Amino acid sequence: MEKPLPLQCTSLNFRGFQYGQAMLFAIEEINNSTDLLPGISLGYKIYDGCTSIAKSVRVALALANGNEVVSASSEAPCTRPTQVQAIMGETSSPPCMAIATVIGPFHIPQISHFATCACLSDKTKYPSFLRTIPSDYYQSRALAQLVKHFGWTWVGAIRTNDDYGNIGMATFTETAQQLGICLEYSVAFFRTDPPHKIQKIVDIIKSSTSKVIVAFLSHIDMDVLIQVLSHHNLIGYQWVGTEAWIFDSLTTAMDRHHILDGAIGLSIPRAHVSGMREFMLDVKPLNSSSNAMFTEFWEALFSCKFEQSKSSAGNQRECTGHEDLNGVQNSFTDMSFMPIFNNIYKGVYAVAHALHSILNCNKTCNNTVQLDPLMILQHLRKINFKTKEGDEVYFNENGDPAAKYEIINWQPTENGTVDFVTVGLHDASLPEGKQLNLQNNSFIWAQNSKQVPLSVCSEKCPPGTRKVLQKGKPVCCYDCLRCAEGEISNITDSITCVRCHPEFWSNERRDTCVKKEAEFLSYEEIMGALLTAASLFGTCMTAVVAIIFFRYRQTPIVRANNSELSFLLLFSLTLCFLCSLTFIGRPSEWSCMLRHTAFGITFVLCISCVLGKTIVVLMAFRATLPGSNVMKWFGPAQQKLSVLGFTLIQVIICILWLAISPPFPFKNFKGFKDKVILECALGSAVGFWAVLGYIGLLAILCFILAFLARKLPNNFNEAKFITFSMLIFCAVWITFIPAYVSSPGKFSVAVEIFSILASSFGLLICIFTPKCYIILLKPEKNTKQNMMGKGTPKPF
Repeated sequence: MEKPLPLQCTSLNFRGFQYGQAMLFAIEEINNSTDLLPGISLGYKIYDGCTSIAKSVRVALALANGNEVVSASSEAPCTRPTQVQAIMGETSSPPCMAIATVIGPFHIPQISHFATCACLSDKTKYPSFLRTIPSDYYQSRALAQLVKHFGWTWVGAIRTNDDYGNIGMATFTETAQQLGICLEYSVAFFRTDPPHKIQKIVDIIKSSTSKVIVAFLSHIDMDVLIQVLSHHNLIGYQWVGTEAWIFDSLTTAMDRHHILDGAIGLSIPRAHVSGMREFMLDVKPLNSSSNAMFTEFWEALFSCKFEQSKSSAGNQRECTGHEDLNGVQNSFTDMSFMPIFNNIYKGVYAVAHALHSILNCNKTCNNTVQLDPLMILQHLRKINFKTKEGDEVYFNENGDPAAKYEIINWQPTENGTVDFVTVGLHDASLPEGKQLNLQNNSFIWAQNSKQVPLSVCSEKCPPGTRKVLQKGKPVCCYDCLRCAEGEISNITDSITCVRCHPEFWSNERRDTCVKKEAEFLSYEEIMGALLTAASLFGTCMTAVVAIIFFRYRQTPIVRANNSELSFLLLFSLTLCFLCSLTFIGRPSEWSCMLRHTAFGITFVLCISCVLGKTIVVLMAFRATLPGSNVMKWFGPAQQKLSVLGFTLIQVIICILWLAISPPFPFKNFKGFKDKVILECALGSAVGFWAVLGYIGLLAILCFILAFLARKLPNNFNEAKFITFSMLIFCAVWITFIPAYVSSPGKFSVAVEIFSILASSFGLLICIFTPKCYIILLKPEKNTKQNMMGKGTPKPF
């Protein structure tokens, strides 16, 4: 067993000394154990790499070749050959990469406690490298998830210009882009860079608009940057950091201007190893006086000097060797790095468990087994055990442990120090959406604010708008444009507006599709009720006239005007009044077909009856002329056949219309933005206009014949009243055409109903009112002599 031996460094590194002490604690604990490697004592050699890659590689090669220089005699020499079976270290990634490259061919296991570069997981380049700290691949992704959680989509990034920083930031950038996070800038520097390069970083931060800075830096580079930022008083920025500096007490000591107050980042989970703190603080230099490292350490720790020391330090006070560590406050007595000490502890135990397996240890171990570094490496990859504190130790196929982090928040205290407060956890082994677990009520942000900082290029686009990217800028920079009429976006930051279904319309805020109100002419509304009442009133009037005519059917005035056609006309008028009711109410497939065909057939029946009465008048006059025998050609049978024939033509037209392209219920979405019009589509426009045209043709023919017969000698010439009724009928339906075409929605239906009722009332009043007047009020004129008349009627 060898005592710690130093290389000649410019100064003593207390943190490195702590790492050595942690390894010694694990080795002594194993050597005193009866369960692990019974009867076997682990030996060790400790070297300080002095933060130099070249020195670290030289030591590794010397260890691999067995040519290391011993600067002091061993008090407890090893009982077995001094071939190195495993190397613990280094602390940072670049030296580890260099060492792993040169010792890889020898298959000597190298276990690091603090090298996090994701590149070291590449087993083709570094086949013998393992570590007890998670890879930066997981840390980079966790940082991106953390930034996304707080809604920071516009951030700046600073990284160490080496593999640790560059590879880590590359993974962060890739994950950030997937999560919709944009980097306003991403700059790299190294602690040895000239001042003007670091000044350029300061200028970039000052000119930026982002308020969050992700710092993928080693603690040494962070210390350099803090000094520069302090000169410029760059406060008010929210820093997000890696485990390399986020829980480093030395960094907090450097931050005298509170630049990093409120910083948040990832750290190795807190750990406690019972007995380690006491062991590390129990240093007895007089008992180790043969070792120069302990002498140097003691002199640096208490600022004193031993008489026999060759130190050139200008310390005037003489060391007694009995100084009390309990009164010292420095980086050596700071146990905040206990999680890293625990990583060293687990690494030593991993090697011990591998050896335990190789030597087939039970109560004793097989000392005859020839140890081989490759064999140890293979067993190390398979180990799985728990420490005395319950921590599970194993390596995955890349030589990495499970990735678990604590979320650390820098919270300043009243006495000017900083507390590292755990505000959450991140476990990469959990499903994607459950990896991050935060306690959102315990954060302190930049400038001691309790409000989460805002760092976005553009404010969120509210519902009712869509994002439009700004030309030449990242996707996080955009304008919010209001959705067009009829389109909506019901989520924040929508990239498109969706057109509402025709049955819906977008409200004024353009964030919701509102169902359109169905509009049709119903019985419940005033206009529908009035038209229904008018229809029923017309039906009742027609029934009353029919009753009067039936009551006085034997009187001359009824018999003289062809009573059979009169009753048929009254029947058809009743149907005309009633067919208007089919136009009221919600359109259905049957009501749409019924309303137009019923209207067309009943009106043709009505006009056919009027036309028959007109022809009868003309024939009757011709029959009174000497030698005329026309009435035999147009008797009662012919009259009925003419009405049937004219009506049958309309029936055929309607049948063809219904067979080819019938009317059907239709939802009209174009008339109003907030209403859907329920109406009956015509189906075949030709069919509709053929029905109307045929009615118009008969009406015009009837009007012409009645006009010709208006001056025929008769005291009660019915042709005059038919002329008036046809004049009203034609006027109504000629006016109907432009009114129907220009009326919107349900008003077009109302126009059609009004035209039906107006023309029906016109026929009823003009043809039957004069007769009823004579029958009821002037019965003395209801005689055959008066009907024949002696004088000629006055022209109109």
